[in-house]
Amino acid sequence: MNRFARYVLGVGLALAAATPAFASPVGTWEIEMRDSRYEATMCGDGTQLCVRLIWLGNGAEQQPENIPYLNQLIINEAKQTRPGEWKGQLNLYGHKAAGTITQVNENQITLQGCVLAVFCKSYEMYRYNG
Repeated sequence: MNRFARYVLGVGLALAAATPAFASPVGTWEIEMRDSRYEATMCGDGTQLCVRLIWLGNGAEQQPENIPYLNQLIINEAKQTRPGEWKGQLNLYGHKAAGTITQVNENQITLQGCVLAVFCKSYEMYRYNG
């Protein structure tokens, strides 16, 4: 192997080692307050992310204003912008916001929603295995 080929191989291996490998975001996630759970699936062309509200607890399920959102998509076909990150529109309890979903690690996702790119709120979600 010549010197150039070894260099290219070395750079390629270094980049592969530097790029974090993410587990799939597919599964059930629980928000940090433990009052709602969401099902994440790959959708669209298989690289887009869809998230559906599947469970409400801690009394939220008894609030009439929450019932219409149960089993509804809160994120529909968010586009992957880089490994472990998707961007799309969030539909949270009747409010629309620009959203970014970032997979922090195998068991944690951060969901950030922004209205007018000024008012932003972040939520931590953890993989639910119950």
